[in-house]
Amino acid sequence: MGHYVTLAACNLNQWALDFEGNRDRILESIVLAKQKGATLRVGPELEVPGYGCLDHFLEHDLYLHCWEMYATLLANSETHGIMLDIGMPVLHKNVKYNCRVISYDGKILLIRPKLFLANDGNYREMRFFTPWMRARHVERYQLPREIAQLTGQRTVDFGDAVIRTLDTVIGAETCEELFTPQSPHIAMALDGVEIFTNSSGSHHELRKLNTRLDLITNATTKCGGVYLYANQKGCDGDRLYYDGCAMIVINGKVVAQASQFSLEDVEVVTATVDLEDVRSYRHSIANGLQAVATNASYTRVYADVELSPHATSFDPKIVPSAPRAIRYHSPEEEIALGPACWLWDYLRRCRAAGFFLPLSGGIDSCATAVIVHSMTRLVARAAAAGNAQVISDARMLAKIDDSEPDWIPTDPQDFASRIFHTCFMGTENSSTETRSRAKELAAVIGSYHVDFNMDTLVSAVVSLFEVATGKRPIFKIFGGSQTENLALQNIQARLRMVLAYLFAQLLPWVRGREYGGLLVLGSANVDECLRGYLTKYDCSSADINPIGGISKTDLKRFIAYAETEFEMPILHDFLTATPTAELEPITKDYVQSDEVDMGMSYDELSIFGRLRKVDKCGPYSMFIKLYHTWGDRLSAEEIAEKVKRFYFFYAINRHKQTVLTPSYHAEAYSPDDNRFDLRPFLINPRFPWATKKIDKVVAELKKSEPQLVDLDIE
Repeated sequence: MGHYVTLAACNLNQWALDFEGNRDRILESIVLAKQKGATLRVGPELEVPGYGCLDHFLEHDLYLHCWEMYATLLANSETHGIMLDIGMPVLHKNVKYNCRVISYDGKILLIRPKLFLANDGNYREMRFFTPWMRARHVERYQLPREIAQLTGQRTVDFGDAVIRTLDTVIGAETCEELFTPQSPHIAMALDGVEIFTNSSGSHHELRKLNTRLDLITNATTKCGGVYLYANQKGCDGDRLYYDGCAMIVINGKVVAQASQFSLEDVEVVTATVDLEDVRSYRHSIANGLQAVATNASYTRVYADVELSPHATSFDPKIVPSAPRAIRYHSPEEEIALGPACWLWDYLRRCRAAGFFLPLSGGIDSCATAVIVHSMTRLVARAAAAGNAQVISDARMLAKIDDSEPDWIPTDPQDFASRIFHTCFMGTENSSTETRSRAKELAAVIGSYHVDFNMDTLVSAVVSLFEVATGKRPIFKIFGGSQTENLALQNIQARLRMVLAYLFAQLLPWVRGREYGGLLVLGSANVDECLRGYLTKYDCSSADINPIGGISKTDLKRFIAYAETEFEMPILHDFLTATPTAELEPITKDYVQSDEVDMGMSYDELSIFGRLRKVDKCGPYSMFIKLYHTWGDRLSAEEIAEKVKRFYFFYAINRHKQTVLTPSYHAEAYSPDDNRFDLRPFLINPRFPWATKKIDKVVAELKKSEPQLVDLDIE
């Protein structure tokens, strides 16, 4: 006879410090789980306050408010009849811990603190919390007075323990613990734990999901068991987008998987599993379980509850969930969906009147516009499916009043026309091709488009300088110096930023709206940020930037994908155009080119970026690695020159990273100075010692290279 149990894992779109909203979404997920017959519900990491509270976790008010929200959940009868695994921070002996609070029928069974904290890349958990360093150690925790009065409990177990029900054993691990070399689920499996819960706050990064899901599935492939993975989903107030993908796995096979990107605030997946399958699987790998003899036991917290109430009788209506293939998105789909969902969360929560984008006619601003178009498509799809929250948010953003009671955003272009504004800011250096492309793209997407020339403004600034100094700068193609040339380009770029904010504030007023400004979107890609190929405080300075963490190479692939997927033939013209800033005069012999200006290709920049950030290379080790990779087509001297050039411009432009527009984090080599890439912004750009070592290796290699003999034969 099988021991069938139905389990639930959640994606929740929580928002940092939105205590009541977060509580309501938790409650909704519990109700949905119960409706689907689940007897155990697992939610995301720190779901009560929201994962991204950062230094707010240092405030004691936050811990008070978490307990207040948790109390309302315990007291609500709708949360009874199901075991709950809920994430919140807890203060124990004046020490802050990231915890799972496990309860049943209004009684707290266990508070389980996180053992291993995420403390690299985007994460600084050890700034806020202390890891529970004592494996399998349990103490008594005195509950807050209001909770004690509510539950009738003065103390509960606090520590690394497991839950023993009448029919199984449940153990919890939290996010980072899955990624550590000594994951707790291994020791728990050896001690008889059959169901593992993992509550996560894992962010999206291009091509990262495969790594995470491999770890989740492998967790029970090796030692058997049921694994419930829950994750935060959405933008909770920062640069990260948490990409959901809650799932349930049994013995290495996926039986339920939630979406990675969607506009649903609450998503619950359930699966019915047979605990006897876990026991049979473990019997088949008995050799691997011999380590149980050396494994210390966990404290068991007993719960007088049965998760599989039908174990003693046969019910033909209860059917185990069948294994299914894991769903993955292509990188192009990830770009179309992730930043679009992030923009939607940001827009609806800040309650701006919409977006404003300087649309240059180049591929970067094009990609940003297409991502907004993807957002309006997602909104239209969700509205057509009856998503009440999306409809309500869209009506609020579009300023729909009682005169249009039946309006819902089912047309992406119509919705865009109400909340998306684009502008081509031309000068005498702009080409008719870029202006035309910008206008046609705006028409296809449906944005409210403005087109003007700003030459009089540029001339006024240059004339002001001439009056003040008696000297007038000219472009280098007309005989000016490099300094003059760069200054004239920067004047145009910075004036565009000023104009962008002017139009973002006043366009809603122009269109008859009495209040509300627009969010200005930036469109500098990650490679340009890394190289510093942008003007400080120019039109790359904006409120948010959906492509600031995406490489030029991936953006081009995304545009090629969108051309077909979104049926937008105009995108082909953007793909085939030469990338150019159009800040210098165009002549019959000269057209400004980004890659020529940078002195390196976008593909090379991606490689430099990964070696610098992901592989932790300095100039010397980067040269060595590239010599082994590029040595068959480039000389050691040429490779050395490329490395030196990259590090020089990276170093002298490092100060620009301190003021980068907050960008969607999508790439592991992002130079974002906020907290992801912590490096000084004043360093010697020559890297003299590393350069000497590189030059020494180059000299030695030249000696060993075959010398070409020039034979002068008459």
